[in-house]
Amino acid sequence: MTQRTDTTRTGPGTVGLLFEEPTVFEQSVPGRRGFRFGKLDVPPLDYSALPSKITRKEGACLPELTEVDVARHFTRISMQNYSNDIGVYPLGSCTMKYNPKIANRTVSLPGFARSHPFMDLEALQGNLELCSELQRYLAEISGMDAVTLWPAAGSHGELVGMMMIRAYHESHGNPRKTVLIPDSAHGTNPASAAICHYNVVPIKSDKDGLLDPHEVEKHMNEDVAAIMVTNPNTLGIFEERFQTVTEIVHAKGGLVYADGANLNALLGVVKLGKIGADVMHFNLHKTFATPHGGGGPGAGPVGVVKRLEPFLPTPIIQKNGNRFTLEAHRPQSIGRVKAFWGNFGMLVRAYTYIREYGPDGLRDITHMAVLNANYIRKRLEKTYHVPYSKPVLHECIVNDKHLTQYGVKTLDVAKRLMDYGYHPPTVYFPLIVPGAMMIEPTETESKDQIDQFCDAMIKIAEEAKTNPQLLKDAPKHTFRRRLDEVRAAREPKLKA
Repeated sequence: MTQRTDTTRTGPGTVGLLFEEPTVFEQSVPGRRGFRFGKLDVPPLDYSALPSKITRKEGACLPELTEVDVARHFTRISMQNYSNDIGVYPLGSCTMKYNPKIANRTVSLPGFARSHPFMDLEALQGNLELCSELQRYLAEISGMDAVTLWPAAGSHGELVGMMMIRAYHESHGNPRKTVLIPDSAHGTNPASAAICHYNVVPIKSDKDGLLDPHEVEKHMNEDVAAIMVTNPNTLGIFEERFQTVTEIVHAKGGLVYADGANLNALLGVVKLGKIGADVMHFNLHKTFATPHGGGGPGAGPVGVVKRLEPFLPTPIIQKNGNRFTLEAHRPQSIGRVKAFWGNFGMLVRAYTYIREYGPDGLRDITHMAVLNANYIRKRLEKTYHVPYSKPVLHECIVNDKHLTQYGVKTLDVAKRLMDYGYHPPTVYFPLIVPGAMMIEPTETESKDQIDQFCDAMIKIAEEAKTNPQLLKDAPKHTFRRRLDEVRAAREPKLKA
């Protein structure tokens, strides 16, 4: 255990007590227990009948710890985490915003928390009603005609969307061969297309960072199944010629997939389904208050226009009078994509968020997200290089072009930012901007918080000129110093 103080920082970073935490295996002591079972009162299971290939030859090597050991270990580890409950989390593209706690409270209501997918539908009428209403809300927000809630993440939603596009084309006798993807799209787009057996054709952005309709027209033919457009794109810029692009694609029989990851920049202002999008997924964690990442259950609903509705995954929620049922027989459906009815707890959170804000509140979210991002861009544009001149929506891009003359790179800025108590922004993405720093404040940050973050960024740029070695050695005050990231990727240590 060590004690450190840091008088140079103004942000919310760690100071004072820091714990050096060994792994649970290193803390293990033979014979320690945190539990004790009573005497077995049922016959023991006979494992001899199981196939030998699925049974262990020796006991699992598990750590032996007391309850106190376990509680303190995980509590100390949690103190090394950074989260939105601690401070600004400016990851561009990932939209790491603070989520109101009311969303977690509603999902804990006994009627929701204690429901089980094996229960009879008569006992789940409230759950199905909530899902039905959420589908309607998301359709209204996006301009789509129908929505499925079952995909388990945004990337899963992408896959489901592309599966429906393929099924649609197959129903017309030709699945087609290629998918067009702008170089400013999210990285999961080409992966989703490739998994659905499409060849990916990249489309280069123009000098303003926008999709060029002439470039799309040059690549568009009857072999193209769809174009996947992230709008606003990963530069934070709205694709202002989106409708023209959709008309070009539709004229050749293609479909338009809209990546809805950045929907928090459009709420109440733009409905992509009304300006040419045929399919769109929603990242509920980025816009509608569900937890973000961590490998846990997520939700990535997908919206479609009328002609793609027959291909939605089953089951389909139907309302007959005052009763909700589930329809499984849909001849053109791509089938079931998730066990049971999706990750229901995530859907309750999103429903709560939408009801809590209402139409005017959702529009205010967009206005504040756009205002915050443009404020950061203006504050940093004299210190950092801004590669594109257009105003942004939810996020902004700067890079290290003004700092490389001092031997300082984007990674050095990111590491030094930790010393100021801030989680770094997304770095080196999008790939079309060398040395990119992608900053998204979201709508939840106040001007004071944003100013403190910008002050730290500007101070770091000054340090790059006067003491570049300070940045090369950063971070100095974090729990861990700078790691060898290349070695960590190539030689991962998977065992204690």
